[in-house]
Amino acid sequence: MHIKKYTIAALILMILVGWYIFAFITQESKSIEFFGLTLPSLSIAILAVIPMIILFIASVLHMSFYSLLSALKLRKYEKDYEKIVDAIVDAYLGKENRSNSFKTEKYKLLGFLVDNATIFPTAGLDSEVNNKKINNVLSIINGIRSGDVVDLRKYSLPSSNALVIQNERNRYKKGTISAEDILNGHNKYDISLRKEVYTDFVKKAPLNAIEKYRDLISKESLFEILSRINADTNTLVVSNESLISFFEDLKLTSKDYIEASKKLSKSMLPEQRIKLFETLSNENDIVVEAYLFTLFDLEMLTPAKEILDISQPNEYAHFKAYSSLRECGKHFDINLFI
Repeated sequence: MHIKKYTIAALILMILVGWYIFAFITQESKSIEFFGLTLPSLSIAILAVIPMIILFIASVLHMSFYSLLSALKLRKYEKDYEKIVDAIVDAYLGKENRSNSFKTEKYKLLGFLVDNATIFPTAGLDSEVNNKKINNVLSIINGIRSGDVVDLRKYSLPSSNALVIQNERNRYKKGTISAEDILNGHNKYDISLRKEVYTDFVKKAPLNAIEKYRDLISKESLFEILSRINADTNTLVVSNESLISFFEDLKLTSKDYIEASKKLSKSMLPEQRIKLFETLSNENDIVVEAYLFTLFDLEMLTPAKEILDISQPNEYAHFKAYSSLRECGKHFDINLFI
């Protein structure tokens, strides 16, 4: 019961009781002694109402006390609700090291689960959520997903955050920021974005610019460089020494070196290609298979057989099988044996 309504009802009851006693029972007055003191003479009607007043005051104090406790508890839930909204926002934004403090037991469990979860909102979810803070974040996420550029500064997200990376990628695609701005932004842009932009950058950039940012080279960007060597468009002239240094910057597998040889087979001069993989194989045994592939691909059967003859019996079995077939006059595509 609300205290205001209770007070009005209690006052009405006390007035009615006092009026009824005074009007229909007695109009006499009486003096009461209290701890040896004689109190002034009061109407019996008033004396009858005094206990009701005392009970009213006591009951109001009782209700006020528990109302205060209830308000404090409700306030805890309201604060925890606000914190769980913030936790959901942080989860949507992909923030790291999330650890919100909750006061109520139920929100502690829910908050712990949200703080240790990655949440990816579905498209159009903002139209179904009646919370301004969450709606703003959902609108930003949907905008980034659709290729728009949004302002994320107020969220203080690191450059390694997925949304920040995609947002900067959108800026790059829209032309509001250049490739070299990103490549030069060591502390401003995440390394994954810089490597991605570098892969796009090497498709048309001159060799000196490519070498300037060579610390960002990846397998993908290396293959883009290889595809430009002596190509019809965006031609790139690169010496073997430069190519070797690019290869040495990466940890490639045997299959990767073979793929590199395939890329170079389309435009690189045979002599340069053979020399390149011969040099690489002399420095790294993992390149020997790529060198053998290059020799067989260019029909250099004799030097390839010489390498196979001095190899261990269990080495390069597929190339030895190919060599034996060629000696028997059988012609197969070398690509079938790798």
